[in-house]
Amino acid sequence: MTAFSFSPSALLPIIVLLPLLGGILNGLFGKRFSRQTVYAIGSTTVLASFLLSVMVFQGLRGAMVTDPNAAFRFEAYHWIVAGNYSFDFAFLADQLSAVMLRVVTGVGFLVHLSTTSYMDDDPGIARYFAYLNLFVFSMLMLVLGKNLAMLFIGWEGVGACSYLLIGFWFKDMDKAEAGQKAFVVNRIGDIGFVVAIFLLLAYAGGSVDFDSLRAHFSDSARAIDHAPTITLICLLLFVGACGKSAQIPLYVWLPDAMAGPTPVSALIHAATMVTAGVYMIARMNFLFALSPHAMTVVMMVGALTAIFAASIGLVQNDIKKVLAYSTVSQLGFMVIAVGAGAFAAGIFHLFTHAFFKACLFLGAGAVIHGLHHEQDIRKMGGLKKKMPLVNATFLISCIAIAGLPPLAGFFSKDAILAETVALKPDAEKLAAYYEGGFKRQAFAEAGAAGGEAADMAKVAAAEQGIKKHYIESVEHLGIWRKVAFALGLCAALMTAFYMFRLYFLTFTGEYRGDHHTWDHAHDAPWPMGSALAILAALSVVGGWVGMPFAHGHYNFFYHWLEPVLARGKELVEGELAPSVEYGLMGLSVLVASIGVFIAWQLYGRGVSEVPARIATTFRPVYNALLNKYYVDEFYHAVVITPLRAVSRALFQVVDRVLVDLAMVRGPGYALVGLSHLGRLAQTGEVQAYLIGTVVGVAALAWYLI
Repeated sequence: MTAFSFSPSALLPIIVLLPLLGGILNGLFGKRFSRQTVYAIGSTTVLASFLLSVMVFQGLRGAMVTDPNAAFRFEAYHWIVAGNYSFDFAFLADQLSAVMLRVVTGVGFLVHLSTTSYMDDDPGIARYFAYLNLFVFSMLMLVLGKNLAMLFIGWEGVGACSYLLIGFWFKDMDKAEAGQKAFVVNRIGDIGFVVAIFLLLAYAGGSVDFDSLRAHFSDSARAIDHAPTITLICLLLFVGACGKSAQIPLYVWLPDAMAGPTPVSALIHAATMVTAGVYMIARMNFLFALSPHAMTVVMMVGALTAIFAASIGLVQNDIKKVLAYSTVSQLGFMVIAVGAGAFAAGIFHLFTHAFFKACLFLGAGAVIHGLHHEQDIRKMGGLKKKMPLVNATFLISCIAIAGLPPLAGFFSKDAILAETVALKPDAEKLAAYYEGGFKRQAFAEAGAAGGEAADMAKVAAAEQGIKKHYIESVEHLGIWRKVAFALGLCAALMTAFYMFRLYFLTFTGEYRGDHHTWDHAHDAPWPMGSALAILAALSVVGGWVGMPFAHGHYNFFYHWLEPVLARGKELVEGELAPSVEYGLMGLSVLVASIGVFIAWQLYGRGVSEVPARIATTFRPVYNALLNKYYVDEFYHAVVITPLRAVSRALFQVVDRVLVDLAMVRGPGYALVGLSHLGRLAQTGEVQAYLIGTVVGVAALAWYLI
């Protein structure tokens, strides 16, 4: 029983369908509506979903009083049933879904609210709000889907909507190409995701329902006990996550996604699309925890992405590009966490990051809006005089993302770094899980068919050897955790530096741009300002729900997620002593403070000559960072150009010659030729026809006789 008279399960389809309704209304009839009506439909449908999400959250809290594993399910109908394979059109609201629900709808509403100011003069506003609503609808499908098939619908939906939103101003070819790039790169990752779903269908009983999968992989007697198969499935799922959550090597679409309107950047980068991969890994924690080798790959890719993107952000001059590479780096931190087995810490950082990153992007949008679409921070400065509200909220968000206490980013980033060191796979439990697989390998190595004919002593010895080798291989992975911790710490230092470099160059010192623009600069309008104020407040207090105690990392946020993450948590071990934990907290704060101090020395008292001298001294390094390590150029030379050449050749040879000429036009040309030959016999002379008839009859008679 809950404190509510309604059924929270019945609210789940309503939460999902409300943004869809708003998208349909604005998409089909928006041109007939007034601008204010479009705003109202687009915003209120998402706000209503947020309010219903809060009600579901409260209902879930009430249900957990009597059942700690409580969850709400809504099963609409059997979607696909084919032999042993089945998919249900169904929704699931558990502890993880409830967190994501409030983040997606809450931040989504604030982005809608801010958009009413930022896009107030755009002629395509109805189309824009329709896309926004459809984006939120797709993300809700993703986080509420009860199985991987439903999740994949939302997964593809946000990919399609991101293409529409990034390329919203499609008449500008650069923006249209940015949308295409996002779409294509995400499709590459989705190939891995689809193959992983097929493998799960084949090896896990024909169902990809999360409840069924969790039960299947929790029972070692019935689960796949061949470790390489699970590792392959996890790696393929991670390929999909790399596309959505912008990890190396599929991160390249996200910086270019800045081509879309700035509120779109806030929506995509803060709480929705880019967090989908992290959410999926956390949702599948019970599977990933069974493959320490796959998790090590996940963790190291996250660590490399974090420091790679952070280093690029050090020298960028476009205000949105700095924030874009910041997002890629912060996603790397989340991936480090889920790869280290700290699933709750990864979701916690996802939760806090949504607030301060949305605030930063909307703040950047307010700056761009106030400066008539100027985005180069070298042409800014002194804006705190003109934009006090934007300045205050931007500063709060910079402190939060830098990881300084007591703001939100400190708690979540510190938890990731600490647990990367503290946690490790429980090799003994994993070896016990795969015991059946070890035994089969032992029979194979002993050269026996099994049963009584086998030399059981030899089999037992082989089994012990295989088990020992497996445990040692898991233990040896521990070195990579230290490497990931070191890379994460360096990335945290860079984050603090480039974020305060951005703040100082934008808001302090003297204005360096066009004075006509300065004269017309203004603070954020009230819809945008209200969203900024709310997000800044959440950036301050959002981390307090996960405030750790010194022993055991027990906190409300972790405790809330425990029912969903319990299985993954069982297969990792480790705990920090209080003294070590406090030491790591101090180290994290020290590193962030050093980054802020260096930024203040170089930019806080006006633009000095030191950065220019450093850039000149280390010109090759500076150029590499400024040009983003030439990754786009490399992809263009190695991937895009050869593919285009092959596609042109296929077009000229296969399409035009084999298909068009030989298969389509060829038969037509042959018939036309034959018809011309037949026409030669049609002279219109009766004598010629009679001669032909006589010759034909004579030939037939000769043949018969």
